[in-house]
Formats: sequence, structure tokens, C-alpha cells
Amino acid sequence: MTKHLKLKIEDLGFFPSSCGSGNSRDKNVGPRFPVDFSPRRPVTVWLGYRFFNMSKQPEIDVEELIAKARVLLEALPYIQRFKGSTFVVKYGGSFMDDPDPEVRARLAVDIVFLAAVGIHVVVVHGGGKAISRAMETAGLEPTFNNGLRVTDRNTIGVVAKTLNDVVNFDICEMIRAQKGAPSGIPGQSLMLCRKLVEDDQGRAVDLGFVGEVTEVKIKLIKKALDANRIPVISPLATDDTGQFYNVNADLAAARVAGSLRARRLVFMSDVPGLLSDPGNASSLISTLHVDEVEALKQKGTIGKGMRPKVNAAVRALGEGVQRVHFIDGRMPHSLLLEIFTDKGVGTEIVHR
Repeated sequence: MTKHLKLKIEDLGFFPSSCGSGNSRDKNVGPRFPVDFSPRRPVTVWLGYRFFNMSKQPEIDVEELIAKARVLLEALPYIQRFKGSTFVVKYGGSFMDDPDPEVRARLAVDIVFLAAVGIHVVVVHGGGKAISRAMETAGLEPTFNNGLRVTDRNTIGVVAKTLNDVVNFDICEMIRAQKGAPSGIPGQSLMLCRKLVEDDQGRAVDLGFVGEVTEVKIKLIKKALDANRIPVISPLATDDTGQFYNVNADLAAARVAGSLRARRLVFMSDVPGLLSDPGNASSLISTLHVDEVEALKQKGTIGKGMRPKVNAAVRALGEGVQRVHFIDGRMPHSLLLEIFTDKGVGTEIVHR
């Protein structure tokens, strides 16, 4: 057991100059000449108000430290470039329902990091499986039209309560746990909509109280950003009569990004990005020009599952967003890797 011996400097034969210059690193230096302490009786030397064990000097992995420095240096130009920019992040994917709280919190960590380096982050979230669980608890059976969920009059109240009071609250709490400053905003307080009457392929559809966003009132969002907070927005909107509507979170995120003229719109999903061979995860398309999208849709490369997201991305680019990214929310810290590294980890859609 280490014995703590409170010794005076002169008792150890230190010259005053060996105690360092007074800065935080120099206060921990040892003597300039060997002091003969038996290794069987480690001694903790008292210097000023600091204790350190002379027989247990920590080993420093210099290569590991240098590698960490390289990561920071690679990120530096991106941090400088994006400081003061607005990023919209569509928060969604299977990670939201992962039983491991650490997995659920990863994206919150990345979002707080972005905010800490001066990026204005706006979050638009989906519902995950929370809506299905809430409907089951309420004894409501889901109904579908052409594979799309119908939101009837009994369901819309459950949907609104779940999105605002459960999902939005939980995301805000995860951001707050990482020392971020979230501001939960019910989507119906800033998004206007009309009833959705066509699906993404132009076919007539009636999904009940499912809307299409027509306008985003950005005043509330900007107010939160000006207060250095992170707006967290639920995918709800109202029509001109005040009726609540459920809206597609991907489309809502795209409209929010377009209204803010965001520099980046990032979609989190359960795939690495857009794949040239949908069955091969190694066929990732790193960069795609917006005028190449239609051909990939015609070939079937952009399948039914990704089509609404890609359509939303194209619309956002047309409304002033500079770039749109698709990344895998299941990959640890994929948001940081996509934004702050030279190669990225997902797909970006850009202007020609």
C-alpha cells in the first residue's frame, strides 16, 4: 500500500529550479537527479498541493496521441468552414428503438458536438416504433392504403401526443444529458399543410389526417438558434382550420431545411447510403449529382424504400440547400465522420 509521506522539498535535496517554472505542466516534474527510493516501499511525494507516486509513472502511448491529433487536424478545416452554418438533421432509424441506451444516445453526442463547434443544428425527428406501441396500448388497429399507414380521427390524437410528449421529449433529454441545450418545438406550431392526396408516384391516395407541408414559419426556429439552443421539431402540421396532421418526417425535414436555406441536410437511415447495387453494401455511391437521380430511379437503383427520401433531397436542393447527405444511423458517430472527414461514410447529393 502506498505510503503518503508529506516531505518538504529541501528534505529530498531538490534545488528550487527543479520545481519548474510554475505553469500547469511544470508543477508535476520530478527532481533533476535520481532519488533512491526502495521499489518495495513506493513513496508519494508531496509538492505544493499535488501528490504523485514516484514508483508508478504512467506510460504514455505517443503514437496514440499523435493519431488523435491527426483526427483533430483533419477536422479543423471543416470546423472552420462550417462555423455559423445551419445544418438540419433528420433524426430517425432503428437506432431510436435500440434497447441499449448508449446506442440511442450516439447521435445526440454528435449533434451536441456540432453545436459546440459553432454549427446551428436543427433536428426534425420521426416516430420510430413509439407510435405503433402507443396505438397498441390504446387498442387501435393500424390500417393501410397501398402500403401506407392511414391516420384516422381516432389515431391523430394518439400520434400527436406520442410525437410531442414522448419522442420529442426523449430526444431533448438525450441531448440535455450530453450538456446540450435543446428546445423542443411541436411541429404544428410552425408547419402548415394541406391534406395529402397523392403518393410519391403521383397516384391518388387517401390516408386520412396525413398532410403535405406547404409552409414553414421559421421565426420560432431562428429564435431558438439565436439563443444558442438546438431546435427539436416533431413531424406534425396544421391546415388552415387548425386541424392537426401527421406529416412524413423526411419531407418535413426537407421543407425545414429549404426554408432555412440550410448548408447541409442529413438523413439518418438504416443503410450506408445510396448503393449502385442495392444488395451489395460495398457498392456505396459516395457522391451523386442531382441531375443523375432520375436515371437511377428509372433503373431501380433507388428503390421504393429510399425514393421518398431522395425526392425530399432533390426538393431541398431546389429550395436552396447546398448538399444533402444519407448516412447510416447505426454506425457509431456516423454524423461526425460524414461531416468532418475527407472521405465521409455515406452518400452526398450535390448540385452539378
